[in-house]
Amino acid sequence: MIDALRAWLDIGVIGILGIMSFVMVWCVVERYVFFRQIVLDDYDCQEQLQITLTHNLTMISTIGANAPYIGLLGTVLGILITFYDLGKSGAMIDAATVMVGLALALKATALGLVVAIPAVWFYNGLLRRVDVLIVRWRRIKGLTCR
Repeated sequence: MIDALRAWLDIGVIGILGIMSFVMVWCVVERYVFFRQIVLDDYDCQEQLQITLTHNLTMISTIGANAPYIGLLGTVLGILITFYDLGKSGAMIDAATVMVGLALALKATALGLVVAIPAVWFYNGLLRRVDVLIVRWRRIKGLTCR
């Protein structure tokens, strides 16, 4: 069990975070392209406009919120493997071996943060853009002061 975990841990964590990164970038690009092309006059109802504008934002937010947990899971499992290997090695514990094992385990958390931080930035930026577009729509429809 531990051997399989050791063999697949990095591939699994990096793979999941890679997929999350790809999906996040795809959603962000799709939203920016959509926002550039939207015709606000085509919408008669603010709720319909808001639903259209916020499409894919939940996915970006979910990735930003959960990527650190995927990284943390990888770190915890990496530390588990390191301690298991130390326990099996016998009475002599080499500090360098412990530090290398822990350092390698922490890379998963770092990768999780590398995915999460841009996702949160993009989410907040896109949410601001949604707010601006809704105000512009309200102004076009005569629902706000000029």
